This record gives sequence, structure tokens and C-alpha cells, in this order.
Amino acid sequence: MDYALARRATLASVYSGRTTVADVCDAHPYLLRAAKFHGEPTKDRCPICKKARLTHVTYVYGDELGAYAGRVKQTRELDEMAAEYGEFRVYVVEVCQACGWNHLASSYVLGTGEPAVRRRRGARTGQ
Repeated sequence: MDYALARRATLASVYSGRTTVADVCDAHPYLLRAAKFHGEPTKDRCPICKKARLTHVTYVYGDELGAYAGRVKQTRELDEMAAEYGEFRVYVVEVCQACGWNHLASSYVLGTGEPAVRRRRGARTGQ
């Protein structure tokens, strides 16, 4: 799902004065840190400050992911994950590290489409 219409509406609200810049430039410190260390730079400039280029931060969520749910992943890692898991959702957030603008850019589902196979746990060794 592309969130371009919601983004346009938010920006129109800011440009018209109905919404303050502080209301939309409110990126959480963890999101800013994820953008700095794990984000993927884009060629697009920030629509608010117009100074910095936007960074995309990609999160993955899904029941099958276990401890990996909610983690930041690089785009290049998604193909391998899609072949390994039955289904998981991907969220791409655009972030400006200069002013704190952040907006959900897109979300989509990846995976094999097959139900998760219960993996047999290895036998535990005693001490």
C-alpha cells in the first residue's frame, strides 16, 4: 500500500498552516538512530526543511519472524526472508535526520504464501 495520498494531505495541512511543523517533525529518537545507522539514503529532499535527503527505514513484522519481528532490515535482505517465511509485513518509513520529519511511505506483504511449518526443536543437552 502506498501512502502518498496521506503524505500529500499532511503536507498540504502543514503548508496551509492548519498543522504545525512540530506536529509532523516528531521522529522518535530510536527512529532517528535507526535512520542514521541502518537506513537507506534516497535522492529525495525533505518536504519540510528542504535541506537534507530523506532516509528510508524498513521494518519487518510477522508471527513467524519470532525475535526478528520489529527489526530494521535492508532492502537487499528481504528477498531471502521472503523465500524463508510464509508471510510477513514490511513497513517503509521515510525519515529526515535533520528536522525529524517522518511518514509511512509504504507497506506490503512478502513471503512464500505457504503456512508455517512447525519446526522441530533440537533435543536439549543436559549438564
